[in-house]
Amino acid sequence: MQAPTPADSPRRSSVDISDVTGLRETTYWQATVANQAFWVTVTVILLCLVTAWHQPDTFATKGNFFNITRNFAAIGIMAMGMTCVIITGGIDLSVGSVMALAAVVAARIMEAGFEWYVAFIAGLMAGAAAGAINGSLIAYVKLPPFVVTLGMLSIARSAAIVLSENRVIYQFGPGADTFKAIGGGQVSIPWIDGGWLPLSNLFAVLVVLAIVMSIVLKFTAWGRYLFAIGGNEHAARLTGIPVDRIKLQVYMLAGMTAALAAIMSVGYMGSASNGMGRMYELYVIAATVIGGANLMGGKGSIYGAFIGAALIFLIRNSLIMFGVDANWYDFFVGLFIILAVLLERLRARQQG
Repeated sequence: MQAPTPADSPRRSSVDISDVTGLRETTYWQATVANQAFWVTVTVILLCLVTAWHQPDTFATKGNFFNITRNFAAIGIMAMGMTCVIITGGIDLSVGSVMALAAVVAARIMEAGFEWYVAFIAGLMAGAAAGAINGSLIAYVKLPPFVVTLGMLSIARSAAIVLSENRVIYQFGPGADTFKAIGGGQVSIPWIDGGWLPLSNLFAVLVVLAIVMSIVLKFTAWGRYLFAIGGNEHAARLTGIPVDRIKLQVYMLAGMTAALAAIMSVGYMGSASNGMGRMYELYVIAATVIGGANLMGGKGSIYGAFIGAALIFLIRNSLIMFGVDANWYDFFVGLFIILAVLLERLRARQQG
């Protein structure tokens, strides 16, 4: 075989580099278009544009933006933990009831005269304990996640009713002002008009948590373990991944994010009741699934959960703006869940 001449080498090298660069650009674009979170983002943008065009004086305002972001922040915080659970191939139906339990625990601690930070820690520990029970039964006793968390849904709600003595708690003791300021306060950031854009503390916590969780899932071994377990649990065990311990941790994380959302919400509303979080498990699961998480495991993203939570609450706001009966809200949420799962199945068939 004739060796290439020196004149030929640079030309062939430049063609190869160009081909590889073009391939990378094409692959990146294809991956972006195939990402469900991308299309959810497009839907959110289009919905905002249409609603702003229809109601420019009420929708496209700083006050409405503040309300929308505050309202979906609690669901978004809970969706961060749920995403990790679903990535491993599990499910947690108890997050709404755990939210109520953590809220009541924190409120009763405050009512008893303890400082706000004691109540904060107690609420988080209540959520972690509920998650630990779920995780232990699922990981070590090998019970189905659906059955275990369905049972916890009832147990935690009942415990919240008993602890609250079936009443609304609003007397928070000496640390009430600080407690309410944490949950109901706001921060402001510079805005394009030269003024300031107010953001609720709830939303600020969601943003910080989403950034931290995204880094953890993308750049840590723990994050890679979640996807490995969800993709093939048996293979993950063979490679030495501590599957049972990881499962316990993700359910504890789900319980703690539910508790964090509860404590912040109690501070914002100024009261706690055992009815908090009803139907929230539906909205939390909807946010993760609409954002691209696969209920079979092995797939999901923090950004997807974030934008999914934004979409389902933007739907409610838009329905109000268009004068549609609010009772249609859950209809649209359920419809988006079915469509998200259907799109996932269609993509799986095309790739297969």
